[in-house]
Formats: sequence, structure tokens, C-alpha cells
Amino acid sequence: MENNNRRTDLPVLLLYDVDRRWSQEEIRESVGLTDILVSALQAIGHPVSSICVETDNLPDLLRPYYPDELIVFNWCEELPGIPRSGALVAQELERRGFTYTGADYYALALSQDKRRVKRRLQRWGIPTPAWQVYTSAQAADWRRFPAIVKPAYEHCSFGIAREAVVQSTAELMERIRYVLEELQQPALVEDFIDGREFHVGVIGNGVLRVLPPGEIDYSSFDDIHDRLCTYESNFDKTSLAYQFAVPKLPAVLTDDQLCSLEEVVIAAYRATNSRDYARMDIRLREGTFYILDVNHNADISPDTSLVLAAEMAGYAYGKFGSLLVNLAAQRHARFAYEDTHLA
Repeated sequence: MENNNRRTDLPVLLLYDVDRRWSQEEIRESVGLTDILVSALQAIGHPVSSICVETDNLPDLLRPYYPDELIVFNWCEELPGIPRSGALVAQELERRGFTYTGADYYALALSQDKRRVKRRLQRWGIPTPAWQVYTSAQAADWRRFPAIVKPAYEHCSFGIAREAVVQSTAELMERIRYVLEELQQPALVEDFIDGREFHVGVIGNGVLRVLPPGEIDYSSFDDIHDRLCTYESNFDKTSLAYQFAVPKLPAVLTDDQLCSLEEVVIAAYRATNSRDYARMDIRLREGTFYILDVNHNADISPDTSLVLAAEMAGYAYGKFGSLLVNLAAQRHARFAYEDTHLA
């Protein structure tokens, strides 16, 4: 999917968050990654300014800017100090009339509740692992093992460790209790599909492009408890899990498998009201691709699977960022009008 009329002069306000409770290393990394994205957009030609969101007072930070003059590049995971508040950022941008990249408030609110996403996928007939939500550790009615226990309201594998994979009722109840007591939210129990895992990016609106799928290769791990994406494998660079759980691009698939995978991914993108871009986490078992998660606000740091896949598809980092800006601009009253009437 290429926009031949892509504009490189569109003004951009890049919005990102830094929580002062993070370590100094984490703060430096966040600011450094933001600088890379700013530089990449500027190299393409976009005038770019940025806002570092360090408090929950987003209205004051946005007050000097005018919605009709720019596109907001929404790279804000959440409001500092307010867990799972990514949708609130989008809500405030919408309330003030800003056009911004990525999913809207309703899609982000949907994605925060795994139960709602699962129900949406099921209504659309999209394969997803069998599941049940528990608000009590009494889970004697669950019969599928191995299973995986996840917090119902989290992303980025938060709350998922080796112990999340359980193989008996006793282990299941213990892990549910951990989620309820330690993470203070319902526990989502799923059939654990011990098969190939793929991360697949999609970009576009209307006409969609599926990016080359990346595969998380677990062949180095003999223990089933290690064959999953944990919080450690995502963020602890010193861990073996992090070093081995690196997406291999492109994944080796037959033409028929790739066709089936793309059909499932596009259906999930549309079913969950994704916009501009998203990344799907998928597992394969007995010829069926199962959607594990839909990441509406997926990380687009330079070394992530989504960005690496975009580069493989011909979108260097700045070009990929510019594409997202242009997709958002199609919703902007002034810029969309200019493209239509002044071309």
C-alpha cells in the first residue's frame, strides 16, 4: 500500500510520555528513541515539534497548539501515574479537535479489555484460543491443559512469566490467585497453543497492506514454560529469554499458509476497528492461525518487529513514520481538502 501523493511537508507534533518513576536508564532510552523518530521525520521533510508528557495535565500541554495547523503523532503509551490510560490520551486529543495517528479512543478502550476483544473476534468468526475470565480462584470448571493465565487488562506481556503456563488445576488456581491479588484485576485463562508464533503488522485504512510476518523462534527451548513471550523476554535485555525471543523475518510459510494468515489478520484488523497500523500476535496449530492479541498502539521503536517488517516492505524508518502521518492527514479537514482541491 503506497500513497503516491504522500506529503512530506505536513507539520507534526510528536506526543510521547516519560514517567519520572522510571529508572534514569529507562528515561534516557525513551528520550533517545523519540529523538530518533523526530530526526527521521525531519529528514523526510516534516517540520516536527514534540511534547514530553510527564504528568496527567495533558490539556495544559496542548493549549499552545492549534488543531488546524498540524498532525499529532501519538506515541504516548499512557498518562504518567494513571495505569492503562492510553485511551484517555486519545480522548483528550479528540475533545480538542486534533487529528492524530493510530487508533481512536474507542478502539484503544476496546483493546485494553481482553474480554471485549475476544468477544469481538468470536462474533466475527475469527479463530482465537478458547478462553474464560475468572474473578475467583475457584476454576474447577476449566479442563484444557496446558493453559495460560493472563491479566485481563494489560498489554506488553505485563504479568506474564514462565509460571503463567499451567498444566494442572492446582497450578491454574494458584496463578489465578496471583493475578487477582497481586495485579488486582480479573484473570483471563486461555488454551495455550504450543505452536509457532508470529507477529504480523498491518498498515492502512480501507486498502490494507499486511507486512512480512515475523516468527518468534522457540526451538532453543525444551521447556514449555519458556515457549512464550514474557515480560522478561520483551524488556530484560540481560535475560536469555530476551536474547532468544527475537523475531525472524520473514517467517518461512507456504503460499497457502501466508494467504490464510493474511486473511485472518485483515479480518482481525477490521473487527477491532484498527486504524493506520496495528500488530497482531498469532499462533499456528493444525493449520489454523489463532489471534492471541491485537496491539492497536504497537511499539514502533526502530528495532521492533513492526518497524523491521515495514523496512523489509520498503518503508525506511522516516518513510514509515511519514506514511502514518499521511494516513492521519486524510482525516484532517484542512490537509485532506488541500490534497483534494489543490493537487
